[in-house]
Amino acid sequence: MSRLHRFLAASTLVLATLATGAAAPSTEEPRTIVIEARRFEFEPKEIHLKKDETARLRVVSADVTHGFFQRALRIDLDVVPGQPSEVTVTPRAAGTYTLICDHFCGAQHGNMKMTIVVE
Repeated sequence: MSRLHRFLAASTLVLATLATGAAAPSTEEPRTIVIEARRFEFEPKEIHLKKDETARLRVVSADVTHGFFQRALRIDLDVVPGQPSEVTVTPRAAGTYTLICDHFCGAQHGNMKMTIVVE
């Protein structure tokens, strides 16, 4: 195949990809957000994610075992001191989601929440 034919074939492939909106597979690692759980809060208290963008949440405990739960985003982790826990999420709907600790961790356990905003 001549150089011109290879160029035309490659150009046609690029134009067809652009016309169909197909994207090349991403080789990038998802963004990692570190969250610390401690009696009786998560830090940060709020994180922002983008709709349809994958993110990795790495959760560490500073004191006791905590839960990290949000049903709609399919997040359900046990967070044990000294053992970072991770979950990968790809939010499909914009909105504001409340995440809770679902392991009793003390007197103020019921107030242990954080917000995930999907834009």
